[in-house]
Amino acid sequence: MQDLEKYFLLKEDITYLNFGSFGACPRPVFEKYQAYQRELEAEPVEFITSLGPRYLEESRKALAAYIHCEADDLVYMTNPSYAVNTIAKSFALRTGDEVLTTDLEYGACDRTWDFYCQKAGATYIKQHINLPLTDKETFVEDLFSGLNKNTKLIFLSHITSSTALRLPVEEVCARARKEGIPVCIDGAHAPGQIPLDLKSLDPEFYTGACHKWMMTAKGSSFLYVKKSWQKTVEPLIVSWGYKAMYPSSSEFLDWHQVNGTRDYSAFLTIPAAIEFMEAHNWPSVAATCRKMVQDNVPALCELLNTKPLSPLTDDFMLQLCSAEIQCGETEKLHDVLLNKFKIQVPVPRHRHKNYLRYSINGFNNQQDLDKLFAALQDIKKTTNLIG
Repeated sequence: MQDLEKYFLLKEDITYLNFGSFGACPRPVFEKYQAYQRELEAEPVEFITSLGPRYLEESRKALAAYIHCEADDLVYMTNPSYAVNTIAKSFALRTGDEVLTTDLEYGACDRTWDFYCQKAGATYIKQHINLPLTDKETFVEDLFSGLNKNTKLIFLSHITSSTALRLPVEEVCARARKEGIPVCIDGAHAPGQIPLDLKSLDPEFYTGACHKWMMTAKGSSFLYVKKSWQKTVEPLIVSWGYKAMYPSSSEFLDWHQVNGTRDYSAFLTIPAAIEFMEAHNWPSVAATCRKMVQDNVPALCELLNTKPLSPLTDDFMLQLCSAEIQCGETEKLHDVLLNKFKIQVPVPRHRHKNYLRYSINGFNNQQDLDKLFAALQDIKKTTNLIG
């Protein structure tokens, strides 16, 4: 693998195995971010009223080409949670309606849908998914066994957070189209980790984070809405974009983009991030990372006395791996790994189980995982933290 470590600002004394949580921004991208912020502060009025909107359009066009959709079907939002709230608040739910999901979803999004379903008198159905996953067909059947005449929307992750599983969203979207059910996908972990073709996937709603695997500045995400649904999606913040004095060609963009004073700079780093990935042949980097992730699963599972959560293929496992761990004090285990062994790795809880999740990007190497495994072995021998 290329020597990519020099491009990142991460602490040199920390073994960083938690890229999946908040990403990390390479120097050239971060420098572009700071340059935009300096430009903003040098002439705030011109930047916010004139330059910013033009820069945003250029950035959206670059992102649209990268994820294969029309630029006017995208609007920038600070994070996927904001985007999911936008959809959930707008979606026309009534008493007795149901939103179908899996029981593998990100907690913040679960809470969002639960809140708005409860407010409307609807029900948020967390369909049980058997683990380990075995094949795409079984997953689709497990999910759609929860479908009924009351189902108004299917919501699911492209790549799950705690369990780090790539879900077969292509097959879900195809089946949902036949059933006449719209689909909303939380793709927080997808852009930059796998090729994303929204034209081919064709969901009604899709949100992705750019500040994770695309490595942009923090607070940079997007919401895609199919044209036929855009008039149904109301802005969380009603401001100058509603009944705009100077409307653009897209009411959807006006409503959601023009919502008061804010710093656009993080959104504007997307073209620089795409350029960075192109300059370093990121498909090859990502493939090397996936292989490292998958090659080390047997050793991790043997160490933790558990089994993989899916087949060790690109269909289900990419640059993250999560394995069940017998640990009653997950926060303490995290702190021991960080403070004693200088390893940053999450130990998330999900569905009454605990997991250890490592993620790999271009600056990582086999020695990083060897250090993690040695630390876990030491903790097992010298403490009762790991069962």
